[in-house]
Amino acid sequence: MATSTTACPECDGRVRTNGDETVCSDCGLVLAEDRIDRGPEWRSFDDDDTDPRRTGAPLTRSRHDRGLSTEIGHTRVKGRKRRQWARMRRQHTRARISSKRDRNRVYGFTEIRRLVSVAGLPDSLRDRACTLFESAQDENLLRGRSIEGFAVAAVYVACRVGGVARTREELVADAKADADELAAAFDAMNRELGLPVGPIDPVEYLPRFASELGLGPDVECAARSYRDVAEDRGLTNGRNPSGVAAACLYAAARDAGVDCTQAEAADVADVTPVTLRSSYTELRED
Repeated sequence: MATSTTACPECDGRVRTNGDETVCSDCGLVLAEDRIDRGPEWRSFDDDDTDPRRTGAPLTRSRHDRGLSTEIGHTRVKGRKRRQWARMRRQHTRARISSKRDRNRVYGFTEIRRLVSVAGLPDSLRDRACTLFESAQDENLLRGRSIEGFAVAAVYVACRVGGVARTREELVADAKADADELAAAFDAMNRELGLPVGPIDPVEYLPRFASELGLGPDVECAARSYRDVAEDRGLTNGRNPSGVAAACLYAAARDAGVDCTQAEAADVADVTPVTLRSSYTELRED
């Protein structure tokens, strides 16, 4: 109870306020009432006192229904009630995924979320990949092709568009599709959807490769200079960009006297030492 400085308009008595009502202590007149709970409707461990959120989870493109559907949860019941709840849950799932098209989309989005999680990619890239998969399905590109191939291809295209350095081999290693399925899906999407993807710049791989090889910022900076040399000599045309990046890092490490073997640099870039040695030799030519 709290005492207000405002007097009662009827008897000039003292006015007291509790959590719900403002009441005169002398005559009992109710001046105001407010039963609205202005706190958060669900527990938040970020800031229990001032968190104003009063809604559910936000919309997301990584769900076939944008996250608007509901689910029947599990409860502690036995016997006939338990079988009834299980039947209701099964029927609800069937109603939520009513067609084969929705089922394929759910499977594709699930595979995309798994690949993004394994590769440690951001949520924004996950949503972009799901949008690409949905566009491919709307254009009937999945007919006769692998759903897993389109899932990994959507992640690969999202990486290319977002400037995230990931090779096809790295994504295929964690995917349920092989390299041929990825290539077929990527070619179909690039041909029918007009993807805004261009040649991969080897400089995109330099920070990650340098980190995995344990090379410092000075070596990475020198490798960027070697990349400019490779571009001037046309070494980036028609070659594996990850191999060119590894060759630039190897050349910069040799100049700085840092211990880095060709086998280690080739292994990071997922190329053969012969491929790395060929690019390195041409970089060293005067």
